Amino acid sequence: MTTTQICAVLSLIALSLAGSVAAQVLPDAAVDADYDVTDPAEVQLGQLLFYDAILSGNQNIACATCHHPTLGTADGVSLAIGDGGIGLGKDRVVDPDNPPEERIPRNAPALFNLGAREFTVMFHDGRLEADPDHPSGLRSPMDADMAAGFASVLAAQTMFPVLSRDEMAGSYNENDVAMAVRQGRIGGSGGAWDMLARRVGDVPAYAGQFSQVYPHISSGDDIAFTDISNALAAFMAFEWRSDTSPFDAHLRGGGVLNGAALAGMDLFYGEAGCSACHSGAFQTDHDFHAMGAPQIGPGKSATFEDHHRDEGRFRVTGNTDDLYAFRTPSLRNVALTGPYGHAGGHGDLAAFVADHADPVAGLARFDRSQVVLPAFEAEDFTVMDDPAQVAAIAAAVRGDPVSLSAGDIAEIIAFLGSLSDPVAVTGRLGIPASVPSGLALP
Repeated sequence: MTTTQICAVLSLIALSLAGSVAAQVLPDAAVDADYDVTDPAEVQLGQLLFYDAILSGNQNIACATCHHPTLGTADGVSLAIGDGGIGLGKDRVVDPDNPPEERIPRNAPALFNLGAREFTVMFHDGRLEADPDHPSGLRSPMDADMAAGFASVLAAQTMFPVLSRDEMAGSYNENDVAMAVRQGRIGGSGGAWDMLARRVGDVPAYAGQFSQVYPHISSGDDIAFTDISNALAAFMAFEWRSDTSPFDAHLRGGGVLNGAALAGMDLFYGEAGCSACHSGAFQTDHDFHAMGAPQIGPGKSATFEDHHRDEGRFRVTGNTDDLYAFRTPSLRNVALTGPYGHAGGHGDLAAFVADHADPVAGLARFDRSQVVLPAFEAEDFTVMDDPAQVAAIAAAVRGDPVSLSAGDIAEIIAFLGSLSDPVAVTGRLGIPASVPSGLALP
């Protein structure tokens, strides 16, 4: 055996004796090649659109209302009030002159790193995916009606909140966009997406900016909703790229982490098994897992259905193995993006980690007092009050429980705190002073 080989063996033995498995399983640090290049002019256009309520049916809610930078690009509540609300986050209240019909059925996800190339699946249930075999390059509930011309799957996902009654469209008797959605007029001339594009195109400042950014646009009449979507995606990709956290510095050789954060990293990538699903540079395998998450709120259902269930990925695939399975979220800036779970059932990150480690036991001891819900008269705990439905959620769990002490959980939380990135949390452009429509900012 050569001297070099002996040194290598001794190094491995030393690592083993120290109990540090992290050095062997840590992901590679994110690099520029993991992201598409963005155009500054397109990004600035997308910034204005993101904060402009012009894209909602009643022109009273913007993308930023539920994805605000001061709230970790989410909204700080378990389930939001979308159309029909006033204010932000925990302070959002029902508009007495235009009350909502229901809460938004799922927790608002954070937007960090969605512009990275590996993010090809969107939404908690993955109902929108990149699919090169599909004519539009995408697989979605819209199927053949899905428009072509998106720069990315991130761009395509912007087309869905504007169609949702409870998110941005409003009720069918309130505005022309919502009426078109109710009548099934989505794409094409005169459809809901086209109506929104015409609104934007009729604003001279927007028409001018679009013509400067996109060569195929010469006037406001040429703007399609896919152009709006592409600008929004460019902004989100640029604004909330997140790879300058203390953890990233550690990955790049800075040796930044120590104490509880370093111990938590060893647990996360070692005995606790967190990285089995929260893998890769952004702590997600982009797959779907049933983890016994509590179900609160109205559930996910079609207009003709009357229940409060949310069966997750099963609603997309119809495969019973996917019952109550939801997409693994990225954990970037996770300390700032609570509540947690597809329905926001956990307001406290440590409580979520504890229950996540042993999902069946966690579901049985679920503490509904930690739920953060804006005041609204609704049947929020119908599923959790039904033992049969709770048992069905528990039965879908496949993984083995992991035993974590209070000290272990505290160390994991310290590590998760090291994923907070001050550059991404603040945002690179920030909140504009105003928007071209003249509507109020969120």
